[in-house]
Amino acid sequence: MDNVTSARDRVWSRREIEGLIAEGRKIFILDGRVIKADAWAPFHPGGDTAILHMVGRDGTDEVRALHSLEAQAHMQKFVIGRVEGRWINFLPPIQGGHFRPFVQEEEQEEDNGSQTDGGLSSSNSSTPPSPIFDAVDSEVRKRTSSSSASSVSEIEPTTIIADPIQMKLSAEKASDILKYPSLDYASQDQIVAKYRELDARIRAAGLYKCAYWSYALHYGHYAISGLLIGIFWHQLVFTAHDSGHMGITHHFHIDTCIGIFIADFLGGLSIGWWKRNHNVHHVVTNSPEHDPDIEHMPFFAISTRFFDSLRSTYYNRVMDFDVVAKWAISKQHWTYYPILLFGRFNLYRLSWEYLLLGQAPKKGPAWWHWYLEIAGQCFFWTWYGYGIIYKSIPTGWDRFVFIMISHMVTMPLHVQITLSHFAMSTTDMGVHESFAQKMLRTTMDVDCPTWLDFFHGGLQFQAVHHLFPRIPRHNLRKAQKYVKEFCEDTGIPYVIYGFGEGNKEVISRLGEVAKQVKVFEECRKACAKEVVEGHGFDH
Repeated sequence: MDNVTSARDRVWSRREIEGLIAEGRKIFILDGRVIKADAWAPFHPGGDTAILHMVGRDGTDEVRALHSLEAQAHMQKFVIGRVEGRWINFLPPIQGGHFRPFVQEEEQEEDNGSQTDGGLSSSNSSTPPSPIFDAVDSEVRKRTSSSSASSVSEIEPTTIIADPIQMKLSAEKASDILKYPSLDYASQDQIVAKYRELDARIRAAGLYKCAYWSYALHYGHYAISGLLIGIFWHQLVFTAHDSGHMGITHHFHIDTCIGIFIADFLGGLSIGWWKRNHNVHHVVTNSPEHDPDIEHMPFFAISTRFFDSLRSTYYNRVMDFDVVAKWAISKQHWTYYPILLFGRFNLYRLSWEYLLLGQAPKKGPAWWHWYLEIAGQCFFWTWYGYGIIYKSIPTGWDRFVFIMISHMVTMPLHVQITLSHFAMSTTDMGVHESFAQKMLRTTMDVDCPTWLDFFHGGLQFQAVHHLFPRIPRHNLRKAQKYVKEFCEDTGIPYVIYGFGEGNKEVISRLGEVAKQVKVFEECRKACAKEVVEGHGFDH
């Protein structure tokens, strides 16, 4: 027992943890404790990808926002020690971070270094050894004293950027740097502290508590919208969303079963797929390489970074910027709404890929959810596919019309889902940006009257929701005032548009990227001409 206690109290240096990650270990920091998640990652109910995006980082705020107290207590089983002082994040391997193996000889050097530095360990150092690039643009350094590889990759200190696309990306990043609080440690630490104070205030106000009758109040809306099964699905999704975040009972299995009943049994969609997808979305919001919620190639691109044929770490494939993508994206501001009419069919595809291709947890607490989801899918296609479509509708044409109408009427839901992120920043600000600032920088709220809350189902408060995912949707409006005060206090812009204005912002962003396709092609042709004619580039 003493050996276990001493192991859990071992102090790890940043260099030692770097070595563990170099060996392939899944290490992250939680409340100053070192969590080794290798054994747990394959059984994580939300999928292992979300964990991979936390490797090498202090994931305290992300873990608290997305997990129940019981789940956080369970993570303590995987503690292998602790760190002292402020933890300086690494860039996770899944995002391109590179790590050096730790050799025993370095231990003596660390000890000697700590003695000459007055006893400070490497984890406390303001300039610790790092597996990522050290060079940063001098102007950016003034605002981001601890820039990461991801930020350096966009602005090289000695390179004159001639590519208009790269110039645009650099301008977008410069705009974000000026608009949002500095990424220096002191500024971000202050945001973290104020965000945690805000969480304590919201808990004290009882906004995490779920008033179950608030769901029952919407029965009248469901009854009216039952005239069209598509609107019925549209309304049910909001409760499934709350259950997927454990926002109803805050009990993992109970809320998951509620979600399975709504999503699988009544809607034909997999709540397991949604949770796996959505957890990653909440951790790496609006990151073109990592967030599946903005990876819609070849149909949509909300950043010119997609022109580089990025590799998705979620789908584990290259999102080719090919001939089809170039044509589709050049027209995306016109095709946005028509394509969203068919959005529900894509959700069926993603659900079945999850259920049939072995993406669901096979062990751990969620091992049996797959079987319940399969039962739900069988039930759905029995009552909807066989009972309604096949048995109740007489002709093939009428069946086709019924299917198309019932699915296309859910289009507003897909607009609501994309509205909060498509017009927001996709800039990679590096690993030192706080969770709260990143969520508010990449997410906007939609202003609407209280009587329209039933239509939006909480999706109008996405900025508030991203800060506190487990708050039930009927408490989000109450939490909004706290978030506004937090933004005023920290200097983080709080972005909110009316529904119409928000749509204009999205269409404007899509149109802006669409225009860049032509610029991209002109640059490519000019470069090809230079090569053919034998002209080189001056370096």
